[in-house]
Amino acid sequence: MKAAVVVFLGTNCETETKRALEYCGFDVNYVNFDTKNLDDYDAVFLSGGFSYGDYIRSGRLAKFTPVVDALKNYIESKRGVTVGICNGFQILCEAHILKGALVENDSSRFICKNTSLELCYKGKKRKIILPIAHREGKYVCFDDINEFVFLKYLDNPNGSMHDVAGLYDAKRRVMGLMPHPERAVFAKNFGFDGREFFEIIKDEIKRG
Repeated sequence: MKAAVVVFLGTNCETETKRALEYCGFDVNYVNFDTKNLDDYDAVFLSGGFSYGDYIRSGRLAKFTPVVDALKNYIESKRGVTVGICNGFQILCEAHILKGALVENDSSRFICKNTSLELCYKGKKRKIILPIAHREGKYVCFDDINEFVFLKYLDNPNGSMHDVAGLYDAKRRVMGLMPHPERAVFAKNFGFDGREFFEIIKDEIKRG
């Protein structure tokens, strides 16, 4: 399986994401923000960081780049799976690829810690622990999105509506989440639950 990790100016989790994907058996390439075609890839990842310094609002400027236009074409053509992690989730929402918005945490502070989550996949629920690192991670949406939520906070550290930590689009080909699974693949201090998430991505690619 071939995966692309998109790099914007200000991205800072691309190396961790690439290493995690390679560990899980993916062939991985970095692609820049000016890339205009993503059709060679089975999965496209928007990794964490502070794209364009989070000026105006997190993800706001990244949505105007050529690669986001290419991503929309990639999604419309049903080519593969798209995943946005942290800043990547913010970009997907700003580009209206996923519903809702990520706004400032209730505490108005940057939160960096391990957090307990409920992962729901194929009708099964289990508790996992993943790290978070964000200041604008509070998910807000006034549409009914319950059927699209695959990841919920058990302690809701940022005030997200309905405890949302991650969700799909309607076709289940786009996934966005605020926690960092790529940081929970190798590091003992963050645990290893991130490995399961990347296996889910492989399942979603096979599902076609």
